[in-house]
Amino acid sequence: MPRSPLLDLAFGFMPAQMIHVAAELGVADAFTDGRPSSSTELAEAIGAHAPSLHRLLRGLTGLGVVEQKEPDLFALTEEGRRLRADAPDSIRSLIRLFCGPQVWRTWGDMAETVRTGEYAWERVTGSTPFEYFASDAELSATFNRAMAEHTRDIAPAFVEAHDFARYGTVADLGGGDGTLLAAILRAHPGIRGVLFDLPTGLADASGPLAGVADRAEIVPGDFFEAVPAGPGAYVLKSVIHDWDDEKAAAILRNCRAAMGPDDRVLLLEQIMPEMVAPESAGIVRNDLNMLVATGGRERTEAEFRELLDSAGLRAVSLTGPLRETAYHVIEAAVAD
Repeated sequence: MPRSPLLDLAFGFMPAQMIHVAAELGVADAFTDGRPSSSTELAEAIGAHAPSLHRLLRGLTGLGVVEQKEPDLFALTEEGRRLRADAPDSIRSLIRLFCGPQVWRTWGDMAETVRTGEYAWERVTGSTPFEYFASDAELSATFNRAMAEHTRDIAPAFVEAHDFARYGTVADLGGGDGTLLAAILRAHPGIRGVLFDLPTGLADASGPLAGVADRAEIVPGDFFEAVPAGPGAYVLKSVIHDWDDEKAAAILRNCRAAMGPDDRVLLLEQIMPEMVAPESAGIVRNDLNMLVATGGRERTEAEFRELLDSAGLRAVSLTGPLRETAYHVIEAAVAD
């Protein structure tokens, strides 16, 4: 009887945790000057048990993270280099967040979520995700870096796809450390920007905004209460999918209240197809992550239009998927 491919999928937690441990312990960062190192050297650098680390390194060899040069000599591969905190294309924080204990526990409780419709994060941690991040400075910093890593990869396509020069000021709502806003301002020297987020989200904003700080205003606030009036465009990147329809509509209604007749809301989101196929696996997994972790959802184009309508907005254009990404830009204006 042939081996079922479902077994490889079911055992997918094993490589996920191997990579997570490498990211969590800083294994890639311990390779100095790009030279091969032994498990003993690496263990001393990161404070690990050398024999156990040797066994992990053998596992990471099979995943293409390291290359085994000798029985106890390993070299970091080009892909493994992305687990370094200082790599320009680092994904270390993304892996630490999404394979970390909190997200891990929410996925482990998915059966109860499917039974009840109640998202797992609050059930297993006792608080909502953003309340939890606010109470844990280290996890909050990891979350902020992870979001910046993800934004860094899609920002060029967003900037390329939309004409931001038509706005005098662009506000990035829930913009975190300003990675996206900085990319917009660098590409358009004639405009100004507003970075708006909770204080915990803005903690690291000085770095990404350093080169455009003279044109960027940092405004702490809560988009469930109000958003700044005045900008010509309000960008919400991967914000609406975090929330159920009621909360998502509340955010959009606050945007509507602050907007003038010619202003725009720009949603940077993935769009769920009406009929999924194997190539839809990425967005379907994202949707399930929202199901267990935040109570939000990935939406179809029709669902986005209904949501905008409920907030007094109308979709005027849909662009995407953007180059080398799964993201679309939904441009919305004040409804007539």
